[in-house]
Amino acid sequence: MDWNRIILLLTLCFSLIFGGCLRYSFTGASIPPGVNTIFIPFFPDQSNSGLGDLSDRLNEVLINRFVNQSKLQLANNENDADAVLDGVITAYTNRPFSIGGNEQSNENEVSISVRATFKYASKEEPEWTNTFAGKFTYDPTEDPIDGENQAANSALEQVANNMFNDAVSNW
Repeated sequence: MDWNRIILLLTLCFSLIFGGCLRYSFTGASIPPGVNTIFIPFFPDQSNSGLGDLSDRLNEVLINRFVNQSKLQLANNENDADAVLDGVITAYTNRPFSIGGNEQSNENEVSISVRATFKYASKEEPEWTNTFAGKFTYDPTEDPIDGENQAANSALEQVANNMFNDAVSNW
């Protein structure tokens, strides 16, 4: 028997033996048993951002992320929830990121920081308490108001993605 056939046969055997050991899923199938609902209250905006709906936008992004990318249902209050994601928007900045030859900003950067806690109702201690940050740049010379709003939305998406990833990394 030549070496190529031996290697092929060994590879096939290892694949069959160890193939069933590896399993990774993005469907939420790895959520702990008994965790079916999550409560995500509004995160107060303590950043003095000047954007009155920043808390609403973050809440919407978080709900979409947790409900659409897992099997969790949204609970109406903390008492009915199996898990709770709570926090506060701590910082919001909108500052020049790059300066052009005319000493005006070519790009601005919106940066948002959120302190959050993730806890299972069945446990006394939280799984984690972390600070999450999101950043996004935009061109202030085109449409500064719409550009800032879109940059804030993108920064909030980053924050929500990081929170979701930290929450499900323990599942």
